[in-house]
Amino acid sequence: MTRLPGTGRWAPAVLALLLGAPAAGRPFSAHAAMDPAEIREHTLVNGMEVLLWEDHTIPNLAVYTFWRVGSRNEAPGITGLAHFFEHMMFNGSRKYPPGEFDRAMEAAGGANNAYTSNDVTVYQDWIPAAALELTLDLEADRIGHLSVDPEVVESERGVVMSERRRSVEDDNHSLMWEQLQAAAFTAHPYSWPVIGWRSDIENWRQEDVEEFFQKWYTPNNAVLVVCGAFEAGAIIPMLEATVGAVASREIPRGVVTVEPPQAGERRVVLRKEASSGSVLVGWHVPETAHPDMRVLELIDVLLSRGESSRLYRRLVDRDQVALWVWSGTDHNFDPGLFQILVQNREGVDGPGVEEILHDEIDRLAVDPVPPRELEKAKNVLLAEFYRDMATISGRAHALGQHEVFRGGYRGLFEIASTYDAVTSEDIARVAREYFVADNRTTVTLVPEDASEVDHEN
Repeated sequence: MTRLPGTGRWAPAVLALLLGAPAAGRPFSAHAAMDPAEIREHTLVNGMEVLLWEDHTIPNLAVYTFWRVGSRNEAPGITGLAHFFEHMMFNGSRKYPPGEFDRAMEAAGGANNAYTSNDVTVYQDWIPAAALELTLDLEADRIGHLSVDPEVVESERGVVMSERRRSVEDDNHSLMWEQLQAAAFTAHPYSWPVIGWRSDIENWRQEDVEEFFQKWYTPNNAVLVVCGAFEAGAIIPMLEATVGAVASREIPRGVVTVEPPQAGERRVVLRKEASSGSVLVGWHVPETAHPDMRVLELIDVLLSRGESSRLYRRLVDRDQVALWVWSGTDHNFDPGLFQILVQNREGVDGPGVEEILHDEIDRLAVDPVPPRELEKAKNVLLAEFYRDMATISGRAHALGQHEVFRGGYRGLFEIASTYDAVTSEDIARVAREYFVADNRTTVTLVPEDASEVDHEN
């Protein structure tokens, strides 16, 4: 396989093939295809939601299955199981033994991947149109008859432990994000990491693993998206005969815990071996479906997207206290965090960086954003959106995300008008409401050299 071991990512050399880019000489016009009437909705007999977007520009398909299960559906003691099943779903079922899912798909000219978040687990198949029936059979078999063999469970437990060491424990910024979540959320399950706590991974029981799958991997808890070159008259019977034939079960009650309002800044200091420090700040913001999230997406662009952004110009160019700056939010069912991460220059302390950062945030809340700057931010987001819409993979992913996170796929076709409606007053209002000291959590990385770390140990 070309999937990089343990990362859930593909090697760069094959990304263009997986994304379903149009063949040479056959450009795709995203603008011409942005019509909600193109989308066909269907609910299979077992309750699985299906969204179909037919497009014969190229003879390929993107098949995405969005499962409404993520780390939020775990509990202390079993954290990390949602991500664990991202691994297990490729490790054998009744008709297809371990390794055969990938082999069969690759033999048919396809490829696959998956990812897990706080709220969803998403499985992605990129295939020639002729491989659709095989792909649906592969999906149906692992949904209905996944093997949870104890030996495979133990083998994958070791893989996940290795992934946690490499991607979290040996990565200072990942550790900072883990500490930010743990400090910012005191009640809600967003407080633990998607990959899980080390002690939980080490102590999952076989019955924990089996029960988690039975609870959440029921067809009526998923949205299946197919985008590309299928035949409208044939695909529904094919879906019903494969994934539609998997029996459904009752979906357990979801998360009801609401994170209490934060009533004062929280701070975490992380001391690790590093050449320079970092500052990570998070503010509580609404869930993805909330109208203010479109405003926050524009604020993200204004603050850190590109060398002309406000924080880049101030922290990197003018004051030269940082090497780079990043900001953003995740897709969340429940209120989450808007985050800013700054990589300090060597020898620069965190308080100086924080002072500049908060000065820029305060300016955003007080001084109206000039029309040209706001228009540029809108154009950046719209350009990114239409680039995504230029591939069947991008459209399948966006369609599924809008369906599960934003209250329905139709919002996908209203993005341009939604961004256009945002004003400078909206930017200031949102900044004043969320970017306040009592609503923020700050994690600072204080660098220590290897001799200091060894001495303390």
